[in-house]
Amino acid sequence: MTNPLHDIANWRHEAGPSGIPSVCSANAMVLRAAMRATAPTALPLLIEATCNQVNQDGGYTGMTPADFRTFVEGIAAEEGFDPARLILGGDHLGPNPWKALPADEAMDKADAMIQAFSAAGFTKLHLDCSMGCAGEPVALDDRVTASRAARLAAAAEDARPSGGTAPVYIIGTEVPIPGGAMEELDTLELTDPAAARTTVEVHRKAFSDAGQDDAFSRVIAAVVQPGVEFGNHNVIDYDSAAAQPLSAALTDLPGICFEAHSTDYQRRAGLAALVRDGFAILKVGPGLTFMLREALYGLDQVAEELFPGQRSRTLRQTMEDVMMAAPANWDRYYEGSGAERALQRHFSYSDRIRYYWPQPDAEAAVAELFALLGNRPLPETLIGQYLGARYAAVRGGTLAPKAEDLALAAVEALMQDYLSACGA
Repeated sequence: MTNPLHDIANWRHEAGPSGIPSVCSANAMVLRAAMRATAPTALPLLIEATCNQVNQDGGYTGMTPADFRTFVEGIAAEEGFDPARLILGGDHLGPNPWKALPADEAMDKADAMIQAFSAAGFTKLHLDCSMGCAGEPVALDDRVTASRAARLAAAAEDARPSGGTAPVYIIGTEVPIPGGAMEELDTLELTDPAAARTTVEVHRKAFSDAGQDDAFSRVIAAVVQPGVEFGNHNVIDYDSAAAQPLSAALTDLPGICFEAHSTDYQRRAGLAALVRDGFAILKVGPGLTFMLREALYGLDQVAEELFPGQRSRTLRQTMEDVMMAAPANWDRYYEGSGAERALQRHFSYSDRIRYYWPQPDAEAAVAELFALLGNRPLPETLIGQYLGARYAAVRGGTLAPKAEDLALAAVEALMQDYLSACGA
């Protein structure tokens, strides 16, 4: 069966969508909203899980690739979203979760991981072996990176389900750290066009040397740095003019487009320019959960206005307690005074609060919030005050003034930016 992404490099030269958003989240509400936004379009829905989030050991979500597929398909069944329109991807698949081990051991674990992704029917696989393991440099050269990537492709090919859709591969690793940069940024160095071409050619040779020419024929994209990023406090917007030399390199790379990571918080015009310039795959993750958190905190305020004192703790108080009790996912990423770090815990663009929504206390607090607000229409004036971005749609009659609808609509609104930019 032909992979629907196989010819994505040619989409911008044909009628129809020119690119696709990649939803990088394991949050059920985010995925539900993404399905609702994508359903009326001509695009499939691409959902990706990272190597740390989902792997054969469970990752930080506790889910294996097979578990994640079941999870996503369960939400699709509830939403009436055709599962045939789902594309599942694995991001940064390589030794990263085990890089403290010697390379041989870490790569054995990476082999097992990508086989689990492939066997579970994930059909978009990003091969990322750029990081050094125990006793190695922090970053590896292109030849070692490509050789290890070819090894992982061979492992994925061996594990493919019989008769299933052949996976497509993403190569290249010139991306920011997961979750965005830790410092405030002023400028970024874009990938050198020659380096992008070299990355592809070195991988082509490594795949051929490993007997994986067929797998390389399904390499559809290279990850590069187009000049987009966000830190805790600011966003670097896409500069199309500055990216033209990199974009032009695609003329030398037939069948390949570029994949842009950390596109979160780019404005719709910037996203559209990225797609127009050949960055056909737009990765977004923290931006979606940021919008969800914004809506949940707005509903939290509405609940305090309508039902003061009926909860022992507000949602925001609960999230503060949860994060302070387990600081590993935010502590080393946020800098400044105590007050500055407190602000970042809840409102940083890097949105490291997203790691805490699956915690039992957080889940219980969200459930309590929705139970308290119920299915009743909420006052328009409070929506205007605390969820102002949703007010116009409520007043216009296109959005029900109800808690869950308002929360999902916040995520859907951001998805609409991506879908519009992709020409869906």
